[in-house]
Amino acid sequence: MESPSPYYFASAAFHLSFIINLVFFGQAVESPEYTPIHQGSDFEIRIYKDISWMSAPVVQGTTFQKSTKAGFHRLYQYIHGANLNSTRLAMTAPVLTTITEASYFVKLSLSASYEGSPPQPDPELNLQVEKWRDKCIAVRKFSGFARDDNIHEEAEALGTSLNEHWNGTLENKSSYTIAQYNASSHLSGRFNEVWMVVSGCSYHGHDQGKY
Repeated sequence: MESPSPYYFASAAFHLSFIINLVFFGQAVESPEYTPIHQGSDFEIRIYKDISWMSAPVVQGTTFQKSTKAGFHRLYQYIHGANLNSTRLAMTAPVLTTITEASYFVKLSLSASYEGSPPQPDPELNLQVEKWRDKCIAVRKFSGFARDDNIHEEAEALGTSLNEHWNGTLENKSSYTIAQYNASSHLSGRFNEVWMVVSGCSYHGHDQGKY
């Protein structure tokens, strides 16, 4: 695998500061930090360190859009006080929708201040905490609204690029994630990504292909 240039690593600080200022519901919100380690013509590889997500499973969801709406509704209730402490949590971005063969999982990252012991969600919300450690993520950006009629095409394009230009392998060929950074009311300049978990990452000399 070709090593990133010194300029690429020097730009990492810019990426980390930029992502904190992405807009959701008209306000700047916090997003998980990452380190970019490879830049292709139409994709990049990132390493996300320790992150906790609150996940809303949508079992037997019929479509991406309906499942995202249903899962996010439960997460929205959680961050607005539907938890055992009645705590209001800050909104974060992006909203993830992980698509598998049988289910959808809609997720919000927890602010760093809550990663160790987040408020327990109300049981009826059926939410669960998902913890990441050194995840290697392939990312393809796309604009406009993420819809049922375009997300599969974006995922296939990322898979093709990885097959042609990346030496690692996909963790799960039947699963991918859509990351949305804007509220539904944000009509122009929308920013989305498709994510796939890959192996073959190396960061400061340590193999990050297994986690």
